[in-house]
Amino acid sequence: MEIPKLQKPERYTGLYIVDFGDSSSVGFTAEEVAELLDSARYKDCKVYKIHKAYPDGRLELKAVTPELFQLEAGMFFYCDRQDVAEKDFKAIVNIAVKTAPPCRAKVHLARYSDSKFAAAVIYPAEYDEQISSWLLEAKYMTAGPAEGGVEAVNRYYADKPQILKRHQLFGASSFESRTGGELLSAVKMAVQR
Repeated sequence: MEIPKLQKPERYTGLYIVDFGDSSSVGFTAEEVAELLDSARYKDCKVYKIHKAYPDGRLELKAVTPELFQLEAGMFFYCDRQDVAEKDFKAIVNIAVKTAPPCRAKVHLARYSDSKFAAAVIYPAEYDEQISSWLLEAKYMTAGPAEGGVEAVNRYYADKPQILKRHQLFGASSFESRTGGELLSAVKMAVQR
């Protein structure tokens, strides 16, 4: 795969490279990659996330499976009291008010039983590292056990806890994602942004 030389490569960190087979293109957002992979024409493309970019043009890439763009991941913060779970829920929402998360996400206050509650953050799986960093940077702390990942979300949906409260978070992005014809007409451009 040949990657074009980039002006200011560090601004591409967190974006994606799509290898179409006969060409490649740099600078897609996660939403754009998901839409491309949903199309019949581009469903078999190889995708790489730009993990780090250096001023000299070197890029550290991480291969991403197409399936990842179809999954949700999550973080679940458990406790045995509703009032504590509510504080966790409010803390996550307040973090988002101060600093927008890296992607859209939903926050739930869930009740499993009279002695099991959770504050849950559910988001597209391709943003797992960024959501974790976002919570760490905000110094989010919880007293009880926690778990995360795709399987944790699957268990959550299978358990069907009662959702006591919910809040939708909207992500901050440096780049606006394109869709439909605008996106498809740009795929042959070597550099997207």
